[in-house]
Amino acid sequence: MAASDAAPPQIAIIGAGIFVRTQYIPRLREIADHLIIKSIWSRTEESAKAAAELAQDFAPNIECKWGDSGLEEIIQDSSITAVAVVLAAQVQVEISLRMLKAGKHVIQAVSEAETAISCYNSFCNNFPHQPVWALAENYRFEPAFVESRKLLNDIGDMMHVQVIIEGSMNSSNPYFSSSWRRNYFYWDLGGFILDMGVHFVAGLRMMVGCEISTVSAIARHVDMALPPPDNICALFQLENGCAGVFVMAVNSISPKIYWRIDGSKGTLQIERGTDSGRHGYSVLFYTAGGHCQRTFYPFCGVNEELKSFIHDISQANRKVRQS
Repeated sequence: MAASDAAPPQIAIIGAGIFVRTQYIPRLREIADHLIIKSIWSRTEESAKAAAELAQDFAPNIECKWGDSGLEEIIQDSSITAVAVVLAAQVQVEISLRMLKAGKHVIQAVSEAETAISCYNSFCNNFPHQPVWALAENYRFEPAFVESRKLLNDIGDMMHVQVIIEGSMNSSNPYFSSSWRRNYFYWDLGGFILDMGVHFVAGLRMMVGCEISTVSAIARHVDMALPPPDNICALFQLENGCAGVFVMAVNSISPKIYWRIDGSKGTLQIERGTDSGRHGYSVLFYTAGGHCQRTFYPFCGVNEELKSFIHDISQANRKVRQS
């Protein structure tokens, strides 16, 4: 392979909010040998420069871009082959489609992407190689869920499933005052229920290995400091016929998060928490004999999904060079 073929891809980060500063930049630092951050964009010069400063240690040549002109510069920059779109849900798909139309690979947070898939398929027919469009959902890559999936057959026939989410979205949480989550309504669900809940459901789907076929729910508004609704109780049925419950409180005085599957030969449970100061998930596997096997997995899903995206775009770029 030629040296140029092995060069890491150059990417741009579109967005400079809380998640970029606290999650994306630290995770990208850990895999800095796999990619080059060419640019970071925000609506304002101030926020773009503040985020770029956090990446200076591993991306010393990072460029700050802001406003419409900065976005257009990224679109026109042929050296940038991929972008991470980390913006409010209201504008995420629009910006992602603009980048895809420019032939750039895109990873974006979970959003209403299904409404744009037909558009993506239509204009991508004009490219010799379809650009990668990835939805960032780190729960699919968390080792706790990956390993739990492997244990599923050992619990026998699934009898029922529980997903209990008692969150801690209060004034001390950095996302509490996020305006787009408070002003975002989709299918009569408020931004926190949707933004938080989609990840927990992704964990459920990963763990059980099948899709949800039917859902019925009751939603309520209890905490007036949060947008409505802030509580939901749902009964669902999986495609395999097993039933389960999904209970979520956006803010609770006793936060707890777990997924539990009871089977005819054992029980499988994932609990979110800490171990020796590390944040992550404990996987508990209860056998018919009453024994419990416990394994702790630190958070690393964001790292793994970014590495998977980089692998996919590197493969796509290689095909373009060879064509």
